[in-house]
Amino acid sequence: MPAPTTPLRLVPAPRLVREAEGAPFVVSAATTVTVGVSPAEVALGVLAAEQLSRISGSTVEVRYRDVAEPTQPGDVAFVLDPEHLTGEQYHLDVAEDLVRVAAGTAEGLMRGLATLHQVMRPLDGTFAAWPVHVEDEPVHGWRGLSVDVARHFFGTDDLRVVVDLMAAYKLNVLHLHLSDDQGWRLDLPSRPELAARSGGTAVDGDPGGYFTTEEYQALVAYAAARGVRVVPEIDVPGHVNAALHAYGELTPSGEPAEAYTGIDVGFSRLHADLPTTEPFLRDVFGDVAAVTPGEYVHIGGDEVLTMDRDEYARLVRMASDAVRAAGKKVVGWQEIATTPVEPGTVVQYWDTRMDPAPIVAAAQAGARLLMSPGSKAYLDMKYHDGTALGLEWAGHIELRDAYEWEPATLVPGLPEGSVVGVEAAVWTETLRGLDDLMTMLLPRLAAVAEVAWTPADRRDWDDFATRVAAHGPYWDAEGLAWYPSPQVDWHVDLS
Repeated sequence: MPAPTTPLRLVPAPRLVREAEGAPFVVSAATTVTVGVSPAEVALGVLAAEQLSRISGSTVEVRYRDVAEPTQPGDVAFVLDPEHLTGEQYHLDVAEDLVRVAAGTAEGLMRGLATLHQVMRPLDGTFAAWPVHVEDEPVHGWRGLSVDVARHFFGTDDLRVVVDLMAAYKLNVLHLHLSDDQGWRLDLPSRPELAARSGGTAVDGDPGGYFTTEEYQALVAYAAARGVRVVPEIDVPGHVNAALHAYGELTPSGEPAEAYTGIDVGFSRLHADLPTTEPFLRDVFGDVAAVTPGEYVHIGGDEVLTMDRDEYARLVRMASDAVRAAGKKVVGWQEIATTPVEPGTVVQYWDTRMDPAPIVAAAQAGARLLMSPGSKAYLDMKYHDGTALGLEWAGHIELRDAYEWEPATLVPGLPEGSVVGVEAAVWTETLRGLDDLMTMLLPRLAAVAEVAWTPADRRDWDDFATRVAAHGPYWDAEGLAWYPSPQVDWHVDLS
């Protein structure tokens, strides 16, 4: 059978793709996914078989093998090879009778699975992959998406869709903004009124919601099975009206704050001198850490507009100490760089309007920088003046804007190697459901994913625009809403 007339259109762009002549590997009832017997490999095998079964209409089985067992014709084999590959490096080889994904870790195998999914093409009622060799690894280890579930609540069903999309584009961190002025979204045993009293509010008086411990842990497990780790954020010492509404003891008067459903920022705050503040931070961050298996917890720290510098620094220290006491590493928005931060702290850069000097100083002192520039990676910004959804304080972000930037040189003067990664963000003041969320994420999330994964010398806008055009039919098939950017010719022949 003839090979496809169009080249592979992979996003993010791999480091090496070598297509070859020959007959395709056809997914059928004879196809078997083979993996090792470790828990991570077993989870990967089940996921791969489910994906191949769904796209092909055939039931693809899983076979668990020991290290020495050879592959067989018809196998889609996932092979750990830590002697030759490390981290998220993977190799993908497709031949007529065998697909082989090799990596040094389960995370690397997961990235290879994402590429395998993209090389599959429709063929006679099933799917097939033509011979190809791919060698790949990411340029950044942290490739994330921050989702605000506080302004409007998005439950676990919606977030599973988000996780699946992230895994498809090799993103590996889901940062959940769980608290803000408008609502509190995680039930915590030490402070049950946070969810009970402040879980039901949202912007404009819309319905709220919150995650039970069990729901949150199930989401974390679902993400982990797809190579995505969850970083929870409890935003302090500002953005805390929902906490003040639930616990009046956190206010100087002792009276609870009124519920807030607007979208202004900077008016709410904790108080360092109140004897209730430090125990609150210790309890809350301790509870969050206890249900989060990953190594990071985010303390927020942004947009505190009604507090002097010394009190802000004291509160950042309290929150950081609580996180570290719970055995986690600290992440915070860029404002925490104006305070002493310990080496290894991750500082998330978002506001390009601010003086970068404190960020450079923090990096020189050992902090790591996570790049989320609002003018490039805030995917709730409008595409253009006529976009119905979104805000525009950071300007308009079309697809090309989200693609054409370089994390390593975004802030002049950073020490080499201090950038830990890239993270897009989507804030939900104007987003009320999954279609709204996806319309703002797609196609721009694919662009940011390539910025995070692919080296600068392999990135090219015209090439990306051609490749991403082939992904519209995939989003349609998954039932995802998306924005057809006029910067791309979406009419593509996939034959």
